[in-house]
Amino acid sequence: MLFAAATIQNNNGTIMFVGAVDEEGNAIGVKNLVTKKLDIDYAIFGEPSGLKQVTIAYKGRIAINLKVDVGNSAHASAPWLSKNAIEESLIFTRDLRKVLEEGQDKKNKGMMLTVALTEIKGGTSHNIIPQQCDAVMDIRIPVDMNCKMVEEKIANSVQEVSKKRQVDAFYSILDETEPFEAPHNSPLVRAFTLGVIDVEHTRPTLIRKTGTGDMNIIGNQLNVPVVTYGPGDPHSSHTIDEKVSIDEYLRSIEVLKHTLQHLKRLHDKTK
Repeated sequence: MLFAAATIQNNNGTIMFVGAVDEEGNAIGVKNLVTKKLDIDYAIFGEPSGLKQVTIAYKGRIAINLKVDVGNSAHASAPWLSKNAIEESLIFTRDLRKVLEEGQDKKNKGMMLTVALTEIKGGTSHNIIPQQCDAVMDIRIPVDMNCKMVEEKIANSVQEVSKKRQVDAFYSILDETEPFEAPHNSPLVRAFTLGVIDVEHTRPTLIRKTGTGDMNIIGNQLNVPVVTYGPGDPHSSHTIDEKVSIDEYLRSIEVLKHTLQHLKRLHDKTK
């Protein structure tokens, strides 16, 4: 992206290059960036999409910590004397997932709400029935839903299961990011389509990713066309095989160079 931006000649627009920290955490970098009240027309993020694909949408995300407290504990040799917080936590997470994911049989993965149990911590000793347990759940929200809709379902479900199981349960929100989808007919998407055609001689596929990224924050808060594009297989992200070939890396620079040229022309036409 930096090499492509460096090819822009004078009087052809201004490009801001940003290396935003904490994209894998709580997005501190990009959240700080949007407070600067930037005067920008478009944004491009550099996550892997593959040379012939342009990412136009990311799911939103809610991460919650669910704390279950059964009120007391007992020696492991007498498990009938108290409920087991870890076992109760698994019931809570199973029922919550069922409520949130129901009615999606006809949807493709890009438009499905998904729930994953990612962390669980409970117990104080190998021979004590645990009184408390914390579970972290990662919930991905498609572009036809929003965080408020999902939070209402979470609150109702936790309350219902708590009453049914006669167990105290509380949840807190660790992270909340709204889903985002870029306008398909924006000058930015059209410029990328032409840029890929120029270099790869084929029309790119516009894709919705099942993850969540900094693109969501810029797109929703600044209300500008945003896409994500970069070399590499998006399915290998966060795996032991994460890599980018040199050939694909070099060709992606050419795609970006052509895209920027087309974007300047298309942007001028819209004025």
